[in-house]
Amino acid sequence: MSTRNSSFTESENYSQETDMAALAAAMSDASRMKILCALMDGRAWTATELSAVADIAASTTSSHLSRLVKANLVSCLSQGRHRYFRLYNSRIASLLENMMGVTFQASNLSRSKVPEELLKARTCYDHLAGEVAVKLYESLITHGWIESDGNDLTLQGKEKFLQLGITLETKTKRKKCCPCLDWSERKFHVGGFLGASLLNFFESNNWIEKVPGYREVTITPKGYKELHRHFLIED
Repeated sequence: MSTRNSSFTESENYSQETDMAALAAAMSDASRMKILCALMDGRAWTATELSAVADIAASTTSSHLSRLVKANLVSCLSQGRHRYFRLYNSRIASLLENMMGVTFQASNLSRSKVPEELLKARTCYDHLAGEVAVKLYESLITHGWIESDGNDLTLQGKEKFLQLGITLETKTKRKKCCPCLDWSERKFHVGGFLGASLLNFFESNNWIEKVPGYREVTITPKGYKELHRHFLIED
């Protein structure tokens, strides 16, 4: 009995390790990483757009996208005659964010190449990241809008968000909110459904402006004013 259990465990581990190696292999190409990082802005991109951002030929892009789709890193959406690609899910976005953090901290060259604007504010898939987002997370903790571990909203927070007009979906299968480690700040920003709702609210109310085709986010003059007013965040 013990022999069979041992064999089963070894087989199970081998399968998982093989899958991990296959996932790493699918990501082990600079052009494919450029494609994945571009998709971190949360939008769905065409193959032509991804070809341009990765600076590779259309035929090569098609091959890379097929590999990424097969590895469940990217999903393909068909709309009429057009096909759009986006990250498979938020877990893939979190994986990429963590990888960015490792390489950013390990290399002085990586740090020197990142534009200041991107460090200030950017998208992390479907929520806000960067210096401003970290300050927002700290403010929400300090003022008791979210729990101290960042994994749930407080009653006060629910009331405040509703007063602001920020959507809070109680039936979502996603985490209501969660701490997401910011790769440049090495502190947490707000993820989960709340993070996505905040990003949508900021954009629809002109607190922020997304830079088309990039993860960079610009905080508008109105945004700085409102962030200070509601969350005591300084410029």
